[in-house]
Amino acid sequence: MKKKEARELTPEELRQKEREIRDEIFRLKMKRSASALDNKMLIRNRRKDLARVITFLHAKTEGKAN
Repeated sequence: MKKKEARELTPEELRQKEREIRDEIFRLKMKRSASALDNKMLIRNRRKDLARVITFLHAKTEGKAN
């Protein structure tokens, strides 16, 4: 997810996206533990997406959105 995409979402959409990314990270970790994950960078990228979403969510709920 790009920064621009996250910036345009509403707080409700950001919360939904946060849940989706958390679920995806969980599934990727389970795949990794079963040695079925080919691209191990996916987890790192999803964690960065999650941090980006949480940052924009906090900014929007505190009224500091750009």
